Amino acid sequence: MPQIADQAPDFTLPRDGGGEVTLSALRPGAVVLFFYPRDDTSGCTKEAIAFTGLAGEFEALGVAVLGISKDSIAKHDKFRDKHDLGVALLSDEASDVCEQYGVWKEKSMYGKKFFGIERSTFLIDGEGKIARIWPRVKVPGHAEEVLEAARAL
Repeated sequence: MPQIADQAPDFTLPRDGGGEVTLSALRPGAVVLFFYPRDDTSGCTKEAIAFTGLAGEFEALGVAVLGISKDSIAKHDKFRDKHDLGVALLSDEASDVCEQYGVWKEKSMYGKKFFGIERSTFLIDGEGKIARIWPRVKVPGHAEEVLEAARAL
């Protein structure tokens, strides 16, 4: 897992609505990467809606907000449309980016072990360095906390 002050691993991923996003191409703007387990699940929906609600404030700061999961672009498009989401949703179906960022982890539920995305957020500054990391995110108040950290950059 990258650490604070490390160069953020660069990537290019497909996004909802078509096209691709390359992290390094967003410089000198700052970027919020929020990794989430699955489209249209309770916590993931609340998190995406919270970031959408603050999208204008992030945009005013020149900060791009990108959600990343292993879901397909088709699923992302349905998720975006169903909840009127206003943040870019990137598809990491091969989990390469999730692995680079150290969020692809062994989890357990009801005694069964499986691999999945650990809800995590990274704030990347305009030079491409990691400014803050939130591992094992709890959704309530999280988007607001990330916005405060972005304001402090």
